[in-house]
Amino acid sequence: MVAAEVIPGPRIGEAWGLTLHPLQHSGPKCVQRTGMLEPRSQQLDGHVASGCLPGEQILAWAPGVRKGLEPELPGTLICTNLRVTFQPCGWQRSQETPLSSEYDFALVNIGRLEAVSGLSRVQLLRPGSPLKFIPEEILIHGRDFRLLRVAFEAGGLEPQAFQVTMAIVQARAQNSQVQQYAGIPLSKAGQNTGSRKPPVPLLETSEDWEAERKKQGARGWRVSTINERFDIATSLPRYFWVPKRTLDSEVRRAFGHFHQGRGPRLSWHHPGGSDLLRCGGFYTASDPNKEDIRAVESMLQAGHSDVVLVDTVDELPSLADVQLAHLRLRALCLPDSPAAEEKWLSALEGTRWLDYVRSCLRKASDISVLVTSRVRSVVLQERGDRDFNGLLSSLVQLLSVPEARTLLGFQSLVQREWVAAGHPFLTRLGVTGASEEAPVFLLFLDCVWQLLQQFPAEFEFSEFFLLALHDSARVPDTLTFLRDTPWERGKQGGQFNSYTQIYNPGYCQPPAGNSVNSQLSVWDWDLRYNSEQILQFHNPGYDPEHCPDSWLPRQQPSFMVPGPPSSVWLFSRGALTPLNQLCPWRDNPSLLAVSSRWLPRAAISSESLADQEWGLPSHWGACPLPPGLLLPGYLGPQIRLWRRCYLRGRPEVQKGLSAPTISGLQDELSHLQELLRKWTPRISPEDHSKKRDPNTILSQSR
Repeated sequence: MVAAEVIPGPRIGEAWGLTLHPLQHSGPKCVQRTGMLEPRSQQLDGHVASGCLPGEQILAWAPGVRKGLEPELPGTLICTNLRVTFQPCGWQRSQETPLSSEYDFALVNIGRLEAVSGLSRVQLLRPGSPLKFIPEEILIHGRDFRLLRVAFEAGGLEPQAFQVTMAIVQARAQNSQVQQYAGIPLSKAGQNTGSRKPPVPLLETSEDWEAERKKQGARGWRVSTINERFDIATSLPRYFWVPKRTLDSEVRRAFGHFHQGRGPRLSWHHPGGSDLLRCGGFYTASDPNKEDIRAVESMLQAGHSDVVLVDTVDELPSLADVQLAHLRLRALCLPDSPAAEEKWLSALEGTRWLDYVRSCLRKASDISVLVTSRVRSVVLQERGDRDFNGLLSSLVQLLSVPEARTLLGFQSLVQREWVAAGHPFLTRLGVTGASEEAPVFLLFLDCVWQLLQQFPAEFEFSEFFLLALHDSARVPDTLTFLRDTPWERGKQGGQFNSYTQIYNPGYCQPPAGNSVNSQLSVWDWDLRYNSEQILQFHNPGYDPEHCPDSWLPRQQPSFMVPGPPSSVWLFSRGALTPLNQLCPWRDNPSLLAVSSRWLPRAAISSESLADQEWGLPSHWGACPLPPGLLLPGYLGPQIRLWRRCYLRGRPEVQKGLSAPTISGLQDELSHLQELLRKWTPRISPEDHSKKRDPNTILSQSR
């Protein structure tokens, strides 16, 4: 007998797939223990459906019973070239959600594989390593912190246990998500390609960008089509916003003086009048003429007399730091973590993950102050402009405007600042095997979760939505997180079929005319989650009074405090420093030989701008906190561990978390009442009566 323990924690489901048809998810029958697996077959649209995805091959299987979670389920444990899955007898994939199953464990999601025999024999299985014994258990640790535990019992099934284990090892070594995952054409999911409208604007057309520009009220900006065929930069979107008075010829020349051609462009227009820009580092080896310098300065100023350059990576971790912290966090959260229970919290701090979350929130808070305190141009500058620029820009918008905290607004924000802006998802999530792995996007989701905990009434989406997005990023089934650049994503999705053939014979033929949106996006949640699960994406504590219409008028004269003309400031290490020039080439040829971080360094400040009464120059005058601005706490215990995500492989520590159902809440209430009865004799009445103001705690900790 085989005992399969699937521990998904509170995870709603895992999305993955390959050219999927919703009717092809009947699942294999419960089979007899007679060797070959004989799945049920049926003819569908010329394809033979076998309960597997097209292109999926069953490598090994074993009948058994899922144990460890209630109820126990008899079924079949299957290893294919794409996944490890446990299919209970009589269970069929829902036709309502054809892309999702809580029993699936994609091979690309496996971070660690262990074989166990007895109490002492444990072997870490790596690609190419032989199995030294017949395993009694195998433990599969997911990169998304899930755990799949399969226990094999004696009784003639030892050969199958060996075969399934080796099949997983070999399939994991041979699996290549980049080659096998090609996105899911709409016709394969039963959708109408002619009438379908994406749930979230994908920003793949100039019309989408123009609609977004009007929505933000950015009257001083226009949509540039100069990168329509990606001849400026393949990592940039086909369209982006540039100052209205800047010609495309000037844009082309100016962008050539920035790293990877990622010149200054609008990221977000604040309703009060400020503009948040992002760009790559100055390509100081170039030699711009005066006209190019004027074009660069004009784009950075964006029509404002006051410009603040923000050194994005200053005070933030490097990509290598983020990767190391995430690996340490994953190792610490394993069920068999070597850290002693009494030293677990100190080991958690030792991972530095929470420190990096604090740093990101603090810097985003400071930048939001700069954007909202008066009308100005705030420019985020990062050498590659593809990682922390997106993280900080997204957090600033979440802190500054309630619209970004709605479900639709947040999805649009991610699509614009991460997907369309060219964040290298495949490389950063380690799919390509490159050395630049660093889960910056997952760090961003953790920051958002912290904000959700501190301001629960301000966000329309819930923790379960963040979990769904977290898991979709790690195991993608669409082109949203499937490529490193918009050019790669658009080529695979069929946007350039006028001069590049990308459709294979086995795929649906491209529709006549424009084939944009011919693939599903990650925002098509109804193909992965049922209606009950999607309801959990909504935060029941959200206060609709914080809707955008009741927040802030389009103009804020009180913010427009007069200042010296053409003032340029550097924001670095928590302090503002005046600069004499905006571009490194002007009046100083020697700067051509230095790195992109040519700006002077100010002494690091131990306080944020908000702690320094916004840290603004005295001639700017007093600027009150604008309504709707969130200033998060980031001191000590204000930053917490995302237990529902990182400890999902340890169900015993999930107690005390808010359950998503009424029955779950009743169970947790009973658990908390039992804890209260145990602890009440140890707590004096005086301790019960003490209530401390969070503001008082903050003031005492400074």
